[in-house]
Amino acid sequence: MRLALSRPEHHPLAQAAREAGWQPVPYFPTHIQTTGNPPPLRVNRATAVLVLSPAGAEAAAWWLPEGTTVLATGEGTAAALDRPGLEVVAPEQPKAEALWELLQKRYPEGGEFLLVRGHRSREALEKLSTGTKWDIHPWITHAEVVSSPIAPLPPVDAVLALSPVQALAFLEVDGGVKRFAWGETAAKIFAEAGHPADAVCEPKAEALKAMLEAHKA
Repeated sequence: MRLALSRPEHHPLAQAAREAGWQPVPYFPTHIQTTGNPPPLRVNRATAVLVLSPAGAEAAAWWLPEGTTVLATGEGTAAALDRPGLEVVAPEQPKAEALWELLQKRYPEGGEFLLVRGHRSREALEKLSTGTKWDIHPWITHAEVVSSPIAPLPPVDAVLALSPVQALAFLEVDGGVKRFAWGETAAKIFAEAGHPADAVCEPKAEALKAMLEAHKA
């Protein structure tokens, strides 16, 4: 069983696929464009920096001075911030709502926070923090876009949409190819287009492995 996956062969998600009995096939239907936008709040004035994705981590990392505390969503985002001088903390669940709970628990007195995100973010943290003492300043550092032209899909048995934009790129795949979604936001894109995902997993490597094991031929 072959899985189109937008990660290199040595990546932990590729390893999870192999452990589940699938062959990961590197395929990149989208790419990241950085905006070059400076932070709306000086980093050294922020109580902490919130980062929602590995792409955001890569776009913002060089702006973050030594000693910055970063709250990161998920193991992939935390790994992308693995550099000397940063304190990186992640919630147990890789969701914006879990990051919000961690923020309140760690900073009960409130404060001003930089939120690193892409332009298609669902703005969950901004909505949750409205009218509270946790003042969040969105910093749009990047955008994920469907590549043009998009490369032909290699022979695979399934595709994995790691983001809503990737789900958009996979809407037109052949009917014999399964569509898997990494998280509910990617699954929502499939459902709204009338092509429900064949399976959805929580955005964790072990959850991906379990999903793929359950869908081996």
